[in-house]
Amino acid sequence: MKQRSLWLRAGWFAVATLLIALLGAWLLFGRDRSPIQTDLLAMLPATERNPLAEVAAQRLAHADGDRVIVLVANADDDRAKAAARELGHVLAHDDVFASVTAELPPFDLQQLITPYLAHRFSLLTDADRTALANASYDPAQALAQRVNEPFATGVGTRLQDDPFGWLQHWLDQQPWSRSPLVPEDNLLTAHRDNVSYVLVTATLDGSAYDDAIQRRALHALGDAERTIEHDQPGTRVLRTGALFYAAAARAGAEHDVHLVGLVSTFGIALLLLGVFRSPGPLLLAFLSTAIGVMAATTVSVLIFGQIYLLTLVFGAALLGEAVDYSIQYLSARANAGDAWEPRQGLRQVRPALLLALGTSLLGYALLGLVPFSALRQMACFAMTGMTVACLSVFGLLPALLQGPAKPLSQASVRGALAVQNLVARMASGKRGIALAVVALLLAIPGWWQLRHDDDVHLLISPPAVLSQQERQIRDITGLGNGTQFYLVQGANQEQVLQREEALELRLQQLVDANRLQGWLGLAGMVPSLQRQRADQRLLAPLFTQPDRMRQWLSSAGFRVADIEPFIDAWPGTPLDLQTWLKSPLATPFRYLWMGDAVHDGAASLVLPQGDAPSALLQHAASGLPGVTLVDKPASISALFGRYRHYASIWLLAAIVLIVPVFGWRYGLHNVPRVLAPPVLGIGLALAMLGYLHQPLTLFHWMALMLVLGVGANYAVFLREGEPHVVHRPGAMYASVLLSAITALLSFGLLALSSMPALRDFGLTLLLGIGFTALLVPTSVIHRATSS
Repeated sequence: MKQRSLWLRAGWFAVATLLIALLGAWLLFGRDRSPIQTDLLAMLPATERNPLAEVAAQRLAHADGDRVIVLVANADDDRAKAAARELGHVLAHDDVFASVTAELPPFDLQQLITPYLAHRFSLLTDADRTALANASYDPAQALAQRVNEPFATGVGTRLQDDPFGWLQHWLDQQPWSRSPLVPEDNLLTAHRDNVSYVLVTATLDGSAYDDAIQRRALHALGDAERTIEHDQPGTRVLRTGALFYAAAARAGAEHDVHLVGLVSTFGIALLLLGVFRSPGPLLLAFLSTAIGVMAATTVSVLIFGQIYLLTLVFGAALLGEAVDYSIQYLSARANAGDAWEPRQGLRQVRPALLLALGTSLLGYALLGLVPFSALRQMACFAMTGMTVACLSVFGLLPALLQGPAKPLSQASVRGALAVQNLVARMASGKRGIALAVVALLLAIPGWWQLRHDDDVHLLISPPAVLSQQERQIRDITGLGNGTQFYLVQGANQEQVLQREEALELRLQQLVDANRLQGWLGLAGMVPSLQRQRADQRLLAPLFTQPDRMRQWLSSAGFRVADIEPFIDAWPGTPLDLQTWLKSPLATPFRYLWMGDAVHDGAASLVLPQGDAPSALLQHAASGLPGVTLVDKPASISALFGRYRHYASIWLLAAIVLIVPVFGWRYGLHNVPRVLAPPVLGIGLALAMLGYLHQPLTLFHWMALMLVLGVGANYAVFLREGEPHVVHRPGAMYASVLLSAITALLSFGLLALSSMPALRDFGLTLLLGIGFTALLVPTSVIHRATSS
């Protein structure tokens, strides 16, 4: 009857596991799009107090999300252009790209001028505005200067349409006029250091974060690049875009998962085989852990709708902790010998497993309090995986482990007993006090050297080659920096443009002082009506007496057929923003207008160009109503700093919360002894991080939270298990060391991760768990037994 009950429980658990497995398989592989999120920006938390600023940051980050930018470079101008044409031709024939632009359709540069002719008297530069306001302004001299100017090779107005050059001066300040890229042979080309650079752009037919799209696009680009480098010797290719960052992140995560998952699996398998001397325990331990990881993946995707790369790598490392529950049950079976009875064994380990699970869940629950979706998902993943792995021990193993097992290997027990006795002797009496003082003195210099660094780039560190190419492309093409921008808000369109102009006045001062490269904003392309009317008022005195204007123009050599149309064009019409936004010329700049995201009022974006410090840009906006500097990396770094500061308080709170639980189980007078190993392990880990000159981040503190939970588990396992193995001293500590080594194999390998955040996480756990495992015998120092 008892055996039937065990099999019935196992059957129910197996059915539930199968259902979870089927649901997980459908979520991961049965839908059109993979739930694996390779967009590293998606992991970042919302940091802006202004919701519109957060929307703007996301819009700007993904403005070119599905676009690939390529620069084809060659010292030979003809080869560079031939290679760019060939690249465009090859890519255009691959359906992974929705569109490819290499050669521009033939067009007359006058097409950039014609839309502005009707508004020419409302568009003045600051220099012309200042000159016209000066009483000494001489129209005849301005005409003579304009007539004798060298012929314009770029976007130039016709002399009869713009005899004073006012519109020409204004056009010279527009983004398309300032860009180093100029149309040559129907290709956008830049020249620098005797090298020609030709721009090719492509838009993906799908998301850059879709795995299938990534692989096809990278394959097509790789083949095309090899072809043009062969056909046009000396050609090299620079490229940037979300595609390459997402693919690099995925490749790094896959490498980490394989490294952590395969190496730790192989290492844990060898350990379990060596200690238990049978493949059965090995398979059951991995079965329990696999069920936990599978359930964790399924629940995470259900709750969050996606799973981050950070979570996948972390999940591979969870193997080392989730296997602890199986190890303790298997150890109880091995230590019981012929007296083994499944129900009795379960009753023996249940208090320790539940107490250990509770302390682990507490640590992960505190991790989930951080308003950072990646950390919350990691916490959810861990809590689900640990809980299900523990329940699988209760539900499956008693039914599957009916008979007795071989005892733990003699070598592992003897080794563990030797270490346990050594620690007991060293930590007892006056010797223990002396060693504690020495350890404190050695730790203090390490603590003293501790520093912190909250830079968000420690979380996301793309390959150096990608960052270098992006900087090169930005430098050559004059593209702006998208991580910092101003959000300009107002009651209506006119107020927004006026506030932009006030901001741009200050930005121009920084440009004049060589502290800023420039900026990109709508008000520079479509001035406010207030400014346009002011410009007309400055020009009005010149047109109030048409005969005088005719005389100036006639004296400068203009024909009557040209003079009359120019005078008749006065005063023209103001340039309207909404009309301009609908024009083809506005296409590259429409994302700067936030009209579709604002329900009450209006807003726009202004992008500073260059690498000006955040403090300087913040000062430029100081005191300007409706103007906010949004610096996403700085905001996230500040948020990480705040939560790093809070994390130390959370760690202390976790210790305080564990005290009554342990006090209820072991008595308050024994709590210091049980908590000493993880607390000392945390202190020594911090000292080592100081000696290693590791700047502390939020992730170091989150790892220390887990050191507390895992270390407390080891103390619980040893204290709960020792009374049951008095016949075989050292056997319980051997199982604790086995659990610690499996955790070190998994979490410790994270120290080799390509993700800086996981490296910090893994190194801290490696140190903390290592020290804790060695100090655990002090929690039962009075029970150590000599061999």
